[in-house]
Amino acid sequence: MSNYPFVGFHFRLSFPLVSGHIDTSFKEVSGLSLEMEMEEIAEGGENRFKHRVPSGAKYQNLVLKRGITSFDSPLSVWCESTLTGDLSTAIVTQTVLLSLLNEDGLAVKNWSFVNTWPVKWEISPLNTADNEILIETLELTYDYFKIV
Repeated sequence: MSNYPFVGFHFRLSFPLVSGHIDTSFKEVSGLSLEMEMEEIAEGGENRFKHRVPSGAKYQNLVLKRGITSFDSPLSVWCESTLTGDLSTAIVTQTVLLSLLNEDGLAVKNWSFVNTWPVKWEISPLNTADNEILIETLELTYDYFKIV
């Protein structure tokens, strides 16, 4: 085990419930954030300050970016069916595993995102002045994450 910090460009995403072709190659993963929410309570008779008490953890959405292709992957189908559904059927959630990899491709740190489901899909702007790959952005919400 190295004492040096790990690089941020060698990672893997796993979607255990998405079967078929594994399409988990992403350019960027962001939103791995945890923050304690605070509630302010005013004390009767003392107007100079308010008590701040913790009210629970707040998680940002997980944002995944990758180049868009013509292949209708199981992950894309899951996102599309969730986002275009009429909510008459239950949303299918799944656990997503993000693994930070070392130089040998072995996981050195894992984050498990529980009850994940898509809330947003977006593609980058189409622009004749740019010479760039078209990027697909998937935004997923989840209940909580844990280090496993």
